[in-house]
Amino acid sequence: MSFFANIDWSDIGQACLDTLIMLGGSLSLTIAFGLPLGVLLYLTDRGRLSQNRVANAVLGVIVNILRSVPFIILLIVMIPLTVMLVGTSLGVAGAIPPLV
Repeated sequence: MSFFANIDWSDIGQACLDTLIMLGGSLSLTIAFGLPLGVLLYLTDRGRLSQNRVANAVLGVIVNILRSVPFIILLIVMIPLTVMLVGTSLGVAGAIPPLV
């Protein structure tokens, strides 16, 4: 008896196609928004071609906020597990499970 005999290969193919579509979408958005944002952040830095402290500070805040979004989502999703493991979702003890 083979493990692979029980696999529905049409479902595997569809799942692979779905994964590639999601990757393509996220890559497109990253190239459309992330690349220009990164280039602008680089160019407006001190000593660069278009040095601009205000623009660099604003872009830096935007980038830092967007960078923290995935971790904030993880914190929220892990609240039940965190409470089960350490008894609270607040404070230092509540922050440790999502960090690990």
